[in-house]
Formats: sequence, structure tokens, C-alpha cells
Amino acid sequence: MVSIGYAACHWCHVMERESFEDKATAELMNENFINIKVDREERPDLDHIYMDAVQAITGSGGWPLNVFLTPDLAPFYGGTYFPPIRAHNRPSWKEVLTGVSKAFSEKKDDIVLQASQLTAHLLQSNSFGNSVAATQLTEDFFSESTLDAIKEKLLGQADTLLGGFGNAPKFPQTFSIRYLLRHYHAYKDEASLAQALLSLDKMMLGGIYDHVGGGFARYSVDAAWQVPHFEKMLYDNALLVLVLAEAYQITKEARYKDYIIHTLDFVSRELMHEHHGFYSAIDADSEGVEGKFYTYTKKELDTILEKDSEAFCKLYKVEAAGNWPEGKEAVEPTNILWLDHFLSEEEKEVNNRCLPKLMAYRNQRVRPLTDDKSLLGWNALMNQAFTAGYMISGDSSYLKIATDNYIFLESRFMGESGFWHHTWKNGVATIPAFLDDLSYLIQASIQLQMVTGDLSYLIRAKSIAAYVIANFEESSSGFFFYTPAHQTDILMRKKEVYDGATPSGNASMATVLFYLAYIFDIPEWSERSKHMLASMANAVQKYPSSFGCWAGLLQTWLAGLTEITITGQQASGHLYPVLASYIPHKLVICAPQEDTRFPVLKGKEYAPDKVHFYLCKEKVCKPAFFTVNALLAKV
Repeated sequence: MVSIGYAACHWCHVMERESFEDKATAELMNENFINIKVDREERPDLDHIYMDAVQAITGSGGWPLNVFLTPDLAPFYGGTYFPPIRAHNRPSWKEVLTGVSKAFSEKKDDIVLQASQLTAHLLQSNSFGNSVAATQLTEDFFSESTLDAIKEKLLGQADTLLGGFGNAPKFPQTFSIRYLLRHYHAYKDEASLAQALLSLDKMMLGGIYDHVGGGFARYSVDAAWQVPHFEKMLYDNALLVLVLAEAYQITKEARYKDYIIHTLDFVSRELMHEHHGFYSAIDADSEGVEGKFYTYTKKELDTILEKDSEAFCKLYKVEAAGNWPEGKEAVEPTNILWLDHFLSEEEKEVNNRCLPKLMAYRNQRVRPLTDDKSLLGWNALMNQAFTAGYMISGDSSYLKIATDNYIFLESRFMGESGFWHHTWKNGVATIPAFLDDLSYLIQASIQLQMVTGDLSYLIRAKSIAAYVIANFEESSSGFFFYTPAHQTDILMRKKEVYDGATPSGNASMATVLFYLAYIFDIPEWSERSKHMLASMANAVQKYPSSFGCWAGLLQTWLAGLTEITITGQQASGHLYPVLASYIPHKLVICAPQEDTRFPVLKGKEYAPDKVHFYLCKEKVCKPAFFTVNALLAKV
């Protein structure tokens, strides 16, 4: 019996308390099963396989994920949360245990056959990509009409009143928002910009944002973003900072910069450790109560804020009877802080007096659990968020955090054998790195080169890409497996293409291969990127909100990279104005002198006392500019 959950999963903790820690239930489990508890963040490869199995069995999935396996690890039955007693048309956990044990004892051959058939189904569903030639869909798919159709699909799913897409529960869907921002930039489509900004604004105002301490919760249980599922995940905050940075660069509205700074300050304060890595998450529960750390009674606020309490409570919709259903039912009714408008200057004065007092008060409470492992991929995403923070603010402390973090990742996650690892904790790196770990690290490498001007990051990016191709590729399809060839403790090697809470590793690899092919003049990497994207054409067009990174790659393919090269000994001193400008699909290279390792630099001029600025598309460059303003005027 394998139970898969994660540190910040509320219902995982509930089932643990109700069943796994109950003596009678534990005895029943130990008598009949080998029981294995898995952290899905440490072993997402196992979660992917057995989640697919449970979805095939039951039609739905979620966490905790409880699945029963034959001795050779093949799944045959499973589900999600089971209560300790029968309720809501769900059997009790003891009934499930007894039923599965009895069936395996009396009908073992039937179960083994069922498990083998389910495994065959999982293998068959993983065989995509082998029959689609890259040229088949090129003409129709690689077109501006496809971009427009994707935009229409996203806007058709949009909540134009409350922001976001679809109904409750609502997740940030940053990839869809980024697509709309970039679509507006390319085609001046006002509806795209309006929906993107509305979505961000409503999240920033809502209870999904921690107005006291900064940072976003994982999702909202209601349509208005007011009631969060209180856990804070590293990756969500990274991806939201990245899209907020694009919103700021487009609009120059100060509120986006303010929320970026507040969020990054939260991350550096509460999720960064002494080795310059980032922890994974902060739990939703403290003292056994969901959201207790983040919510307040009206009486508490009156005591803490004194004369400012009335104005503050009016701003944040605080009520004596509580302002959310669960808060109203508490022994002392509690409130989630949310806003219905961005604050005026006068209101900001009240806010600025109150929030430090609330923070000091909150710091005396029992803190939620911090999931203190560092994951390679999530760290790479947050690395990109800090470089984005530097690009919109010019604050060099953010850049130092990113460069120090990269040193941590390189020094702690690569083993002596040259193999990368997935997770690090207490000084030890374990578990082979997965595809998304490495593809995100390549993205971080490319972005760090752009913001620092240090070309060695591109050499690292190329080296990691070659490692991925050697260890992860499925040569018959052109896609990549989620797990490396040297990892053998799994039922099967899956290919992941769905852009869920984080980008799929294949979408990320297709993107970085496109960039690296351009930089290093490697046509086969470019062709592979295009083939992968073309193979995803049907899924991207039908379900763009589920394949948002693939849709974003299509935007990049059609727009082409905007290559900006700055040459000369003083080149790096002119980087920042370029970084601060909104130039999606950009590649910025800083070269103090000629460097034959990079074909993209061929034909550029280098002068010891003069800086040259080149603007190129499809490797065709305009004549050199001699000021950054002259360059930016032509972008």
C-alpha cells in the first residue's frame, strides 16, 4: 500500500491523524500490507505513474493518493482520501483495507491480470509522439491565426468579473496570463491585456495573497480569490513573480513592482536558508487548524492596532462575526484579510502603520511547518524570479541572491559521478534529477547570463542540455522521459507534457533547445524543438490553458528571437536599460571581446574604447548602434 502526499497537503495530514496514527488501523495495515509513505515532491515520478493509474481506475485523482500494488509494483486499486468511518458515499479506510486484502488472498490471479492490463494501458497512453512528423502540421499550426485562436479559447474560459479562468477552486494559471500579456504586446489586443491584468489584480487584492507577510497561497477555494488554501509553495511564488514582472514592464504600474518586492522579501526571509538555497513550502495548518497562523479575530486586531483598528478593519473587510464561512464557525470568529481596491495614499499610511504591528504579533504564534528540503527544479524557478526582480527594480541584492543560489545548486546537486540530483536536505543530495529539474536549471542559466553578462552561464546551459539528451531522450519520438536512463526503481518511464502547476519538462526543454540552437548554431536542436511543438499541436489548440508553456513557445517561434548583443570592454555597464524594457522572446548577450565559442557573436565588432549595440532577427543584424537609447528605439 503506497500513500503519496506532500508536506503542505491538508487532507494528507487529516488522513494521517485519523487513520495512519490510529492503533487499530495501523495494526490492520501492518498485518496485511507492506506500507510505504511517499513524499510526492521528492518522488514526482512515482506520483505521475500512480496518479494516472488511480485516474484510470476511478475517473478522478488528488492527494492523498492511496494505491495498492502487486509485489512487482503494478497498481490494481486505489483512491484518494478515505474517512475513518463510512461517509459521503465513501467506504471507510478499514473497509478498503479489509476488502483489498480479502480480494488479493482469494482472487490473486485475477488481480495480477488486472494489474498487468492497467500497466499495459499506462504504457500505451505514454507512446505518443512517435508518429507525427514535424512537417505535418507546420503550415496550419505555425501561423498567427493559431495564436489568435488560442487567445480566443483562453478568453472564452475567462472570468471577466473576478479574474482568472473557470470556476472555483481557482489556481493562478500564470502561463495563460503570460500568453495574454505577450499577445497584447504583439497585436495590441486590449481584451487580452484587460483579462491578464484583472486576474493579477484580483489575486493581489484577495486573501490568496498574504497582505501581512507577503507571498501567495497555492490556490483559492472560492471564485473571488478571498479564501485561500493557505499553504505557500515555492514554485507558485516564483511563477507569479515572473508574470508580475512582465505586467510591470508593460504597464509601469507601481503596484506590480510593490507586490514583487513584498513577495521576494517574504521568500528571502522565510524560505531561504544559510546555504543560499530555497525551502519548498510552508504548511497550511498550525496547531492542527488550517489558516490559524494567518487569520485574526476582530478583538485581536482592536487590541493590536488600537486607534487604527477601525480604519484597518474597514479596508480589509474584517467583521466581529468573521468574514469567511469557516471563520464564522470558529469558537472565536476569525477573518482573512482581503481588499476590494488598491489603496490610496492616505490608506497606505494606515496600512504602513498597521502591518508591522500585525507581523510582530504573528511572529509570536506557533508557526506552520516549513518543508525544509530544497528541490533543484523549484530552486531554479525561484532563481529566475529573483533575476526578474532585479530587472524590474535594479536592486542588486536580488541579483546576488540569484548568483549565490546558482552556486549552491551547482555545488550541492551534482554528484561526483556527474549525475545531477533532485533533492537536498541536511547536507545530503539524493534521488536522480528529473527532466523538469534540469530544464528549469537551463532556463535559469540562460537568464543569469542575460542579467550578469557572464557568458560562462551559456556554456553551463549547453552542457546540461547535452546531459539531458544523453540521459533522458526517447529517440523514436524526439521527446524526453521524465526520469533518467540510470534510474531503475520505477514501473515505467513516463513522458510528461502537461503544463500543470509547473511547466512540463518537455515544454521547457523544447524552449531551451530553441534558444541554445540559436546561440550555438545547432540546427538539430532547433528541429527537435519544432518537432516537439508540432507534435503537441492538437493539444495546444484544444486545451491551451493546460498546455500554456507550449502555447508560449509557439509565440516565440512565430515572433522569432529578438537578439540584442552588446560588445566592448564596457558592455556590461549598459545592460540594465535593456533588461528593464519589455522585450518578450529576447536574447541578450554581453561580449567584452570576441569569443569563438559562440557562433552567434560572429561578425560583430569589438572596440576597446567603444560599445556597439546590435539588434538582430533571424541572425540578420541591423547596423550597429552606439547608444542604448538608439537601440531601444528600434526594438
